[in-house]
Amino acid sequence: MENNAAFERLLHIMDDLREKCPWDKKQTIHTLRQQTIEELYELVDAITGEDWKSIKEELGDLLLHIVFYSKIGTEQQQFTIEEVINGVCEKLITRHPHIYGDVKVDNEEQVKQNWEKIKLKEGKTSVLSGVPKALPALVKAMRLQGKAKQVGFEWDNTQQVWDKVKEEMDELQEMVENGTQKDIEAEFGDVLFSLINYSRFLNIDAENALERTNKKFIRRFQYIEKMATEKGRSLDEMSLVEMDALWNEAKKTE
Repeated sequence: MENNAAFERLLHIMDDLREKCPWDKKQTIHTLRQQTIEELYELVDAITGEDWKSIKEELGDLLLHIVFYSKIGTEQQQFTIEEVINGVCEKLITRHPHIYGDVKVDNEEQVKQNWEKIKLKEGKTSVLSGVPKALPALVKAMRLQGKAKQVGFEWDNTQQVWDKVKEEMDELQEMVENGTQKDIEAEFGDVLFSLINYSRFLNIDAENALERTNKKFIRRFQYIEKMATEKGRSLDEMSLVEMDALWNEAKKTE
């Protein structure tokens, strides 16, 4: 009951804002779109940092957007928040026959395989059709590979994947030496794609791994900036050797 009361409170507040607030009145699904993307990335950033306080806050912001879109959907006589919730409930029941039906599964891979088969029965024309076109390229590569895996398009072992990485790197080097810029870009993309595939076999989230490295780079580079300022120097006056020494200092502080 407490959950229901909290959700009802949010719905009532949304009604009030839509009726009385000049800013909220003006919003459409299109004006909210960019803000929703920003809220999602803020949540992702909090998750990467395992900042539970921020995760809770950002989940609230994202929930507000879901309610906001549903309010607009109701006004446009397209759908209600109840239809949104019941729709996802029905989808979950349909796609989990091992829970709500008589299908037997032994592991999570079989769950994923059944999921893809069910979606094809629902009218999907390709196992890849559920991957959003607007996803960032790295995340999209992970999703494409994961989808293909569910129908058996997958290497047998990690060594095979690493051999493919090395093959793609050799091809890239060949294009760097003899190819056009377009050829180099194509081969570079193949190297990235193969590395992302390798990350899956290592049970690593490639997106999360890269973001952690981004944060590490920011942290160490800002240390260099801080130390340079304390010494009365600007970075463009320092040699690479001096900056590299500060970089190593930053590593030691971690």
